[in-house]
Amino acid sequence: MSGLPLTAREAGLMSCHVCGQLAGLPEGGAHGLRCPRCGAPMHMRKPASLSTTWALIAAAVLLYIPANLLPMMVTASLLGSQQDTIMSGVVFLWQSGSWPLAAVVFFASVMVPLLKILALVYLVASVQRRSRHNLIQRTRLYRMVEFVGRWSMLDIYVITILVALVQFQGLATIQAGPAAVAFGAVVVLTMFAAMSFDPRLIWDPLTDTASPRPPHD
Repeated sequence: MSGLPLTAREAGLMSCHVCGQLAGLPEGGAHGLRCPRCGAPMHMRKPASLSTTWALIAAAVLLYIPANLLPMMVTASLLGSQQDTIMSGVVFLWQSGSWPLAAVVFFASVMVPLLKILALVYLVASVQRRSRHNLIQRTRLYRMVEFVGRWSMLDIYVITILVALVQFQGLATIQAGPAAVAFGAVVVLTMFAAMSFDPRLIWDPLTDTASPRPPHD
C-alpha cells in the first residue's frame, strides 16, 4: 500500500448512497447503520452488487432479441395494416432518403442498448477478475453508460408522438407492437443494472497488497 493515497474504507469512513453524507464506521461494523442526515441504510459497498447486475444483464439480453425481431409498430388504415420492426423502419427511412434519421434510429435503438449491455458485461467481468488495468477508463465508461440511460428510448418516444398525431387527424390508427414492451424493458433493465453496479469496486483491487499499483492508471 506504500505510495497509494488513503482510501475512505481504510480511514474508517463510508458515504451514503442517497445523499452522499460521509459517516464514520462504528466499531461493530456497518450492519444496521443509517445515514445521520437522510436516514437511508448505509453500506460499505452496495449489497450483492455483482450478482444483481449479472441478473439484470441476463434479463436484458433475453429481451433484446424479441425487441429487434417482433413488430415495434402496427399501423392500420383503409388500405390495410402493416407491421414494422426496428430494422424495417430503418430500411424504410434509408430508402426514402432520410439517411440521417435512419442513422440516428439505428444507433439509438439497436447499437446503444447493445453497447450498454457489452459495456456492463465488461465492467462486471473485470471487477470479478480483480483487474488493476485501465481503472480511470473503466470509471469513465461507467459514467457514460449511466448518462446514456433513458436516451435509448427513442423508438418509444417516436411511436408515442405518431400515435397522438395520426389518431388526432383520424387518418389511421397506430399501436405499439410487442417489441415496444420488450425494448422498453431492455432500456429499464440496463438502467437498473447500471444503478446496481457499484463503481467503487473498480478501484478495490488497489488495496490488494500482492502486487504494486499498475502504471498509467
